[in-house]
Amino acid sequence: MYKRILLAYDGSISGQKALLDCRDIAQWSGASLTLIAVMPLQRQVVAAEGVIYEKSVIEEDRDKYRGILNDGLRRLLESGHEAQGEVLYGETVDEIARYARQLEADLIVVGHRHLEGWAARWWRGSVSKSLIAQAPCSVLVVITR
Repeated sequence: MYKRILLAYDGSISGQKALLDCRDIAQWSGASLTLIAVMPLQRQVVAAEGVIYEKSVIEEDRDKYRGILNDGLRRLLESGHEAQGEVLYGETVDEIARYARQLEADLIVVGHRHLEGWAARWWRGSVSKSLIAQAPCSVLVVITR
């Protein structure tokens, strides 16, 4: 079945539900679990284009994403399941797909929350939908409302 599961974790309610589902699948299949938190590079890109470079803001963001990742790893450890983890930097979908290839993952798990209204869906887009198009393996989308 699954040998290597990759969970893209963002600490949200849907991410937490995905973490629980992912843990159960890993325990059932005996798979190794890897968590990633992806920090978008928006501030670094803006800084490279000449806008004031706020190194402290970027460091705060890195700390925030490291905290999100550590929270997920702690939750898994408390439930008796060990996992590896890493913070990645870049476009969310690209980084998840790239890391899944590198890891040779059999399954990618992501959380998804239905957005209210067409404007919110249009503005934010769908990470899940884009990921399914780029993923090198199966993708489990855990939905919360």
